[in-house]
Amino acid sequence: MLFSTGKSFLARFSLDISRNAKPIGLIANYCQVASALRPKKAKSTRKEAQYFSDAKRIRAVGGKGGDGCVSFLQLWCNERAGPDGGDGGHGGHVVFQASNDVRNFNHVGSILKAEEGEPGSSKDCHGKNAKHSVIKVPIGTVIRNAQGQIVGDLGQADLMFVAARGGAGGKGNRFFTTDKETSPKVSEYGPKGEDLSYTLELRSMADVGLIGYPNAGKSTLLNALTRAKPKVAPYAFTTLRPHLGTVQYDDHVQLTIADLPGLVPDAHRNKGLGIQFLKHAERCTLLLFVLDASAPEPWKHYEQLMHELRQFGGRLASRPQLVVANKLDVEEGQNNFEELQRRLQNPVLGISAKMGHNLGQLLNSIRKGYDRHKEQPKESS
Repeated sequence: MLFSTGKSFLARFSLDISRNAKPIGLIANYCQVASALRPKKAKSTRKEAQYFSDAKRIRAVGGKGGDGCVSFLQLWCNERAGPDGGDGGHGGHVVFQASNDVRNFNHVGSILKAEEGEPGSSKDCHGKNAKHSVIKVPIGTVIRNAQGQIVGDLGQADLMFVAARGGAGGKGNRFFTTDKETSPKVSEYGPKGEDLSYTLELRSMADVGLIGYPNAGKSTLLNALTRAKPKVAPYAFTTLRPHLGTVQYDDHVQLTIADLPGLVPDAHRNKGLGIQFLKHAERCTLLLFVLDASAPEPWKHYEQLMHELRQFGGRLASRPQLVVANKLDVEEGQNNFEELQRRLQNPVLGISAKMGHNLGQLLNSIRKGYDRHKEQPKESS
């Protein structure tokens, strides 16, 4: 029965094509609609929430080279067979490698040290070279030196950057043997490796960033949309570090949503979390403004948020954006929603993250905005 229905459906479309009804666009539009899937796995039972680290200051220390050896060979037939001290092994390097296996810098320590080379020994035995310390970082990692200059850009998988070189192995006394000095009693110490400081930054942190005043319901919204478990409490600044969640659609596309710390007036002057927050927002492709509709005059919140983005500079204020009015389950929110729609030029979607109202429509709007932004570079080129 299903097969016959499918045949009649195809026959009906083929008949429309013969009559120049142009059903191809209808088919294309039908295929482009992607709906979000509900998570199949339950939320984690861990008490500690996992935050997202998109920037980190680190200190890279190369491994020390192995010391050379002072030794003289003694045989049963010749007690003075000559110097036989071996060279020390080379110290290891500290290397960053771009990989698809990691998404943030939570696993990267503040101090990264490579192994030391083994010292040389008698009978011309050289010390073993130390293994390099390879730290995997996400693709799109930008590396800055202590002066703030970009010295590395790991934009492709398996690209490497040597952060600190290890010291070379010291020479043994066998190396210093000459025609005039046949029994040298000197050797070299293995030099220390490089000791440098860097700042690791992610060029892109998430596809969607939640922006709003403290206690606007951003963490509650991320908790309702994804499997993430940010801290939710009825007071301001419960989110001090970004939290990420993933939304999967039925066309196998995954979008990451970041819950960013709350923004306060004069953030561009480093008030509150300030510059740190704005740098988080700069690494998001699509900005989702979450406004507390129950607050008095919520449209002024949007104006203040846009003012802070403009003052920060760059293209942050011109990023594609969506505006949602949260807390419509409260009577004050319902009263302010119509006035908010009238005062803002952008369309405003009313939701309730706590009660789950209009979240499906919000996910569809997020996907449409993401696809629209994704097609813009192709059109301009």
